[in-house]
Parts: sequence; structure tokens; C-alpha cells
Amino acid sequence: MEDFNRRDFIKGVVGAGISLITADSLASVSMDLARIKNPYDAKGLPTTELGKTGVIIPKMVLGLGSRFCHIDEDEEAYEMLNYALDNGFYYWDTAHAYDNTIAVPPGKKKSPRHIISEVRVGEVVKYRRKEIFLSTKVTAREPAESMKEIELSLKRLNTDKLDMLKIHDVQSIEDVNQMSRKGHLIDILHRLKEEGITRFIGFSGHGDAQALKELANRGDFDSMLVAMNHWNPKQPSSRQEIAVPAGKKNKMGVLIMKAVRPKETIPGLHAPDLIRYALSLKGPDAVVIGMDSKAVVNSNLEILRNFKKLSPEQMKELAVQLEPFYRHENLPWMQDNYIDGMWETISV
Repeated sequence: MEDFNRRDFIKGVVGAGISLITADSLASVSMDLARIKNPYDAKGLPTTELGKTGVIIPKMVLGLGSRFCHIDEDEEAYEMLNYALDNGFYYWDTAHAYDNTIAVPPGKKKSPRHIISEVRVGEVVKYRRKEIFLSTKVTAREPAESMKEIELSLKRLNTDKLDMLKIHDVQSIEDVNQMSRKGHLIDILHRLKEEGITRFIGFSGHGDAQALKELANRGDFDSMLVAMNHWNPKQPSSRQEIAVPAGKKNKMGVLIMKAVRPKETIPGLHAPDLIRYALSLKGPDAVVIGMDSKAVVNSNLEILRNFKKLSPEQMKELAVQLEPFYRHENLPWMQDNYIDGMWETISV
């Protein structure tokens, strides 16, 4: 009787018409279901669940901002993208606005060509779309302009569907109020999600933490991306203390960026230490790191594969080292006219 009930139960769960399932075949079904839920391959890298999306992602995200756009040779960029994907970095973060015209990052030379992140990314996406969790961002706030950007992003990326579409660079409560008007940007994102153009929606920001908290508390976004090491004396509130908890409370996936930025300012700080510090923070699910070569990808793979959380003492020591960074009020990324994507950072 027990055997009969067990078979009957399995039939009910897996489907009518299956008269006998072995333990091995049941395990195979479970693995297939897991692949349906998460069709990506992290190649053994540490992973996490991206909030209420249920998607499993690596603890480090491939950032494809201005440093990526300052790889001069296209073939080198494609090689880096394929190599990163082959080694488990399948969450790709780009934006409509990311190109090489805004500013030249430290250590980079200005290319005579106009290089656009989405266009480069699209050259790999068209061959490997199913392997990639693809995220981009829309900058324009006016409805007609924002739709033009999104349509062009899809064309550049060689896809008809996104995995994540974010509002780029939320600045202030006034900005939130503008995009909240009926038929404006927030309504557009929700409509695109309902239509299946994007699986998930979110927003990014390095500005006013209260504005980010306001959006998070609406409870209808899936993910937020916030700057960790970015501060403006006119907006001194801490995103880590205000925005991140609001995102977690609303079961959003929380990503942080600008983890390595201080090394450009404070002698003695090293990118691997800053990345480990970011990965050890309580709250964020993963960290977005700008990458611009196979060597940088390898460095970050090494950090992630061997990652162990820093001790409270190590965290405190690094926090003390970071304090001078927040007194550099004249740095370009601390000014009101800063646009996210001007400068990305790398692991060395």
C-alpha cells in the first residue's frame, strides 16, 4: 500500500501517465525544474537570490560603463565579454547613456571613435542571449523620449526582451515626483513589465537617499542599484543607512556600485580590499564592478572564488581609511552635475 501511494503521489505531482519513477529520474526532474527557475550558469561562483525576483545571480555583477567603453578595440571588448560569461559573470549591467563621450576615466585615453556600451554588448547578446541576465537603464524622464531610448536600447542590444529595466540615476524627490505623473516613466516601466518587454523593473541612484527610499517604499519595484562610495555635501544622507534598508524591507534585490572609487583619491587603498569590504556589507545582495579587460575579470574572479567575509575589526579598519574620501568635496563625482556612468572603476 505504501508503494502504491508513493507512486500515486508522484503521478499527481509530476503528471498523469507516468506509472513509475525511479529516484534517479525524480532527481533529474528536480534538476530540470531548477534550470527552468535559474537557467544561468555561475560556474561555481558564490551566488545570491536577487530579492523577490527569485533569480539566482553571482555576488559580483559585470559593470559595463565608461571604462568598458574606453576599451579601444572592439575585438578586445568582445573577448572580455565572452570570457566573463564563460567564467560565470552572467549578470550584465549597462545603460542607454553609457558611452565614451562623457569623460575619460583615470588611466584611459580618449578614443577618436564613438563607442556605445549597449552596441558592444549587443554583438555578444545576439549569439548568447539565453545565457545572460541582461539589465539596462533609461535616462529620459519625458514619456516620448524615454520610449525612444528604450526602443533604441532593445535594438542596440539585439533583443526584444530585457531581464531588468531600471530608471537611471534617480536624483531627488522632485525627480521622483516628475516620473510619478500619470503616463510618465514609472507607468511606462510597469506597462512594459506587464507586456513582457522586461521581466523586472528597478532604479539606480547615487544622489538623495530619501528619494531612493521613497521609490523603494512603493513596493512595486524589483531591484535597486545604489552608490556606496559617493557623497555630496549638499546631500549628506547615507544611502547605506536609509535606502538599502528600505529596499530590503520591500524584498527588493539590492545592488551597490562605486565600491572601488576611493582608490583614485586615497593613497594606500587597494581595489581588492575595497571589493571585499563591499561584499562583506550587511544588506546588499551583490556588488557591480566595472571591468575593462580579461586581466581585470580574472582579478575579480579570484576575489569572488576565494571570498571570505571580513571580520568586524577589518571592516572597522577599512571604514576609518575611507573617512578622508568623504571630505574631498571638489571631486567630480561629488558635484551636482555628475551623471552616473562618467567614471567606472576597476579591480587591479
